[in-house]
Amino acid sequence: MAASKDLTEYKLVVVGGGGVGKSALTIQFIQSHFVEEYDPTIEDSYRKQCVIDDEVAVLDILDTAGQEEFSAMREQYMHTGEGFLLVYSIIDRNSFEEIPKFYRQILRVKDRPEFPMVLVANKADLEGERVVSGPDGEGLAAELKVRRN
Repeated sequence: MAASKDLTEYKLVVVGGGGVGKSALTIQFIQSHFVEEYDPTIEDSYRKQCVIDDEVAVLDILDTAGQEEFSAMREQYMHTGEGFLLVYSIIDRNSFEEIPKFYRQILRVKDRPEFPMVLVANKADLEGERVVSGPDGEGLAAELKVRRN
């Protein structure tokens, strides 16, 4: 197998409000382990080797702080990101309404009219507490011209 330095590396940044499940989503993907307890993140970085477009690559995933007191750090990691996951919680309307702010900030920092982003509706296991509908998420994804997952 090729050495890690020969692999294509993609820098992904996970953004969203506090408590939306960014860390749980990231750890589930990296370690196949669901984290139930909430421990506010300042910034954590993870790496995972995977296959993308039939080629082995490395994902460098930055799990970011959602709390407003860490907002000054956002622009730093937005400069280095090559793709972004915009995460909101289906049980927190405010987290959904914050997404356009993150979207606009990424485009401003990147100085581009568009950039690779995916809108992620998280906490789908809490369907009984849902306050953000599927059509709301689909509408926002269409409005922002991003993929929805």
